[in-house]
Amino acid sequence: MKKTLIILLGIIAHNLFSQNYSQYVNPFIGTGGHGHTFPGAIVPFGMVQLSPDTRVDGSWDGCSGYHYSDSVIYGFSHTHLNGTGVSDYGDIMLMPTMGNPSLDNKEYSSKFSHKNEKASAGFYSVKLDKNNIDVRLTTTKRVGYHEYTFNSAGNANIILDLNHRDKLLEGEVKIIDDKTIEVFRRSEAWATNQYIYARIEFSKPMKISKKLVNGKDENNLFTGTKLALAFSTQVKKGEKINVKVAISPTGYEGAGKNMLAEGKSNDFESIKKQAVADWDKELSKIEVKSSDKDKLAVFYTAMYHVFTQPNINMDVDGKYRGRDNKFYTAKDFNYYSVFSLWDTFRGAHPLMSLIDRKRTSDFINTFIKQYEQGGKLPVWELASNETECMIGYHSVSVIADAMAKGITGFDFEKAFQASKNSAMLDIFGLNAYKQNNYIAIDDEHESVSKTVEYAYDDWCIAQMAKILGKKEDYQYFMKRSQNWKNLYNPKNGFMQPRKNGNWNEPFEPREVNNNYTEGNSWHYSYSVQQDIPGLIAAHGGKEKFEQFIDAIFAAPNTTTGREQVDITGLMGQYAQGNEPSHHIAYLYNYVDKPEKTDAKIKYILDNFYKNTPDGLIGNEDCGQMSAWYILSTMGIYSVTPGLPEWQTTTPYFDEVKIHLEDGTTRIITKNTGRAELKKLGFENAKSFKDYKYDELTATPVIKADRIFDFSTKVEITALNPNDKLYFMTMDEGDANVRKTFKAYKEPFTISKTTQVSAYAERNGEKSSIITSNFNRRPNNWDITVNSKPNPQYTASGKLSLIDGINGDTNWRKGEWLGYQGQTFEAIIDMKSPQQITKLSSTYLQDSRAWILMPKKVEYYASMNGKDFILLKTVDNTVDPKDETIQTKDFGTDILPTEARYVKVKAYYFGILPEWHQGASGQAYIFVDEISVK
Repeated sequence: MKKTLIILLGIIAHNLFSQNYSQYVNPFIGTGGHGHTFPGAIVPFGMVQLSPDTRVDGSWDGCSGYHYSDSVIYGFSHTHLNGTGVSDYGDIMLMPTMGNPSLDNKEYSSKFSHKNEKASAGFYSVKLDKNNIDVRLTTTKRVGYHEYTFNSAGNANIILDLNHRDKLLEGEVKIIDDKTIEVFRRSEAWATNQYIYARIEFSKPMKISKKLVNGKDENNLFTGTKLALAFSTQVKKGEKINVKVAISPTGYEGAGKNMLAEGKSNDFESIKKQAVADWDKELSKIEVKSSDKDKLAVFYTAMYHVFTQPNINMDVDGKYRGRDNKFYTAKDFNYYSVFSLWDTFRGAHPLMSLIDRKRTSDFINTFIKQYEQGGKLPVWELASNETECMIGYHSVSVIADAMAKGITGFDFEKAFQASKNSAMLDIFGLNAYKQNNYIAIDDEHESVSKTVEYAYDDWCIAQMAKILGKKEDYQYFMKRSQNWKNLYNPKNGFMQPRKNGNWNEPFEPREVNNNYTEGNSWHYSYSVQQDIPGLIAAHGGKEKFEQFIDAIFAAPNTTTGREQVDITGLMGQYAQGNEPSHHIAYLYNYVDKPEKTDAKIKYILDNFYKNTPDGLIGNEDCGQMSAWYILSTMGIYSVTPGLPEWQTTTPYFDEVKIHLEDGTTRIITKNTGRAELKKLGFENAKSFKDYKYDELTATPVIKADRIFDFSTKVEITALNPNDKLYFMTMDEGDANVRKTFKAYKEPFTISKTTQVSAYAERNGEKSSIITSNFNRRPNNWDITVNSKPNPQYTASGKLSLIDGINGDTNWRKGEWLGYQGQTFEAIIDMKSPQQITKLSSTYLQDSRAWILMPKKVEYYASMNGKDFILLKTVDNTVDPKDETIQTKDFGTDILPTEARYVKVKAYYFGILPEWHQGASGQAYIFVDEISVK
């Protein structure tokens, strides 16, 4: 057999491969469309991302601070996020202007043209049209270099605006001398408590010419939450002013040290040249051959985007700000920030485990320190803040993958203990997950996604336990890793949400709703990366599972339910633009149809990655979108991070050379065999002793009417036909009766409010006990609602408003009825005249989610259902700016009144005002229980 994967055993100096691959990088890829990238000057994994800001409003497509469709630049700030879905950063913004200085961003901003804009690896330039100023930017890891050329003589200004983008909590500017200032900025956005310090050095003396200060203004010290300064000087035509900005997360001393280490040079060109060299060194780790320059641009820009973050987040002396806001010094590793782990565990980190094992070890050492200093491993960490964004505890995937692939340099035992800690917390539905072996709608929103992703993470922890010889931990977490089985509906093959013990109905797999994270059931019904053979078996074998994979690509290419901007790049319901789909095309390999994997992957590579500003089909998401491309072009992808092997496809390029840290090189061509690709880079990974573990017995389904009039039939169904079922009932008269489980044989009828518990048993293994509550209606009333609920927020229908069951503050669990842009009006028919003395209705406020209390609630009474008399008006007392998620009972006592009909009218807040992040959008009213006594 011809060997096409060549292993060069000799150690080859890396600089032999440091060719000019940076020439292919196009930083504008992803700055249009929904890519959310930025074009500014960066070096690999640097603290500084020096880039223009064309948006200050925090809009969806302005998350990075820049969008290619814009024509106005507000300034150049030193921190940006690469391809995320939430706005943040934009710290230490500078803007050169001329003439009379202004501190109003509408005045100091400038139009620009893409014709006069350039971006390359480590460099950015643009002409500001308003004052004919040429701006050039480059950077080191911690120091941003600005060069401003003023093409007209006159008064030159440099604006420093600390109120740029996010909310300024504390600001300070200290004037050291006429060429040096120090800046402190503490701000709040997505990350709620961000610290950044800066030392700014001008190349010529500058004087303060204008200031906006609402705090101290004395002795060259300015503070406040409104803080902007203009620094001015006279310039000749064509004169340049250079500015250097060193940043630090720890303090002025750190910024000063960073400046001394990386900001001594006054030669802009030499710094730019070094930035290019830094990029060439990193990019040359993978060399690809192609005659298609656009494909080379896409590939090397993809590497550039992967190497943009995580960002070094310590000073040159190793000092960093821990998750507890205390200071520490990193020893023998580099400390990083910006971990978008829900995205990057899938492809970006597996790629790094192949080509950058040392940095992978540094990432994990950072994780361990964040656990020690902040109480848990990072989920989505940003600037020493845990944002708690997205789901799972995917740090454990990165750790398990590294351990399985033989990466060292971190404490395996500490990493395992930190991972186990994440899995044993009682947050985000984990308490229910541990107790019931799945999460229901009743327990937590996004219940399906959380269950399946927790199960994968648990498998990762089990792999660590196996490597460390921890048999009991391995068995415990392997059993937990099977919890997906409790949400797998064998009747339709989908991961389906459960509510009150039953499947949630009606069910539409295309519907985007609060039971899934940025997706729908199509996207998550393949998310059993840890046990694809088990998922195939559940479907009934390879042929049926192949049909199920075919089905996602053949499904209609539109979603239903909530509009979800992240779901892009649809091929049927497969969404290349969002991460949960990224492994699905590779699943054909598991059913012996690699040719189908090859066809789907090639289509995606050909059509969804382009050398244009809108060349990314979805958010870059801190390198994941690009990592998928890099790996797939090489013919590999990690369906299951934590296994030291790749799933494979036909390589895309004529030839790929991968230079590994041990000095060896791997060569891939289009003829490289799949067997050779499968273990690429991990040929020597160790195997560890397997332990036996118990198979999970799935929890049965209990079906009945949750609210019934006189009686309802209860049916209990096993998810595995070989299971035996046991049940127990407790009704209102059984408070002091001791009950035991008995065998279930057939459906039965209940006529009282009853609690039904059940479990399944197979081969001596019991499932978790499921408990369902079925309520006899407290009345026989009817209700007519004259408002139209949002299809996402209909609870169990209109009777939910008078069923005696109250929703809690987690409205995403589905107990509330939501009405947008309209006043809520409902009429209760009590069927006969009643004496009433008290009326109430309950509403919810979550201001950040556009849900606000009604302005007022009116109660009316009628005998005939047509002629209503106003009984009472209850005004709102909750501040609409109060972001606390809360409920309020708009209750009132009334004089005894006889009526058959009661009307409730709740006036919606209206259009969201300017202070709201959703300004000009329509507010929601969320209402649950209406009570008449």
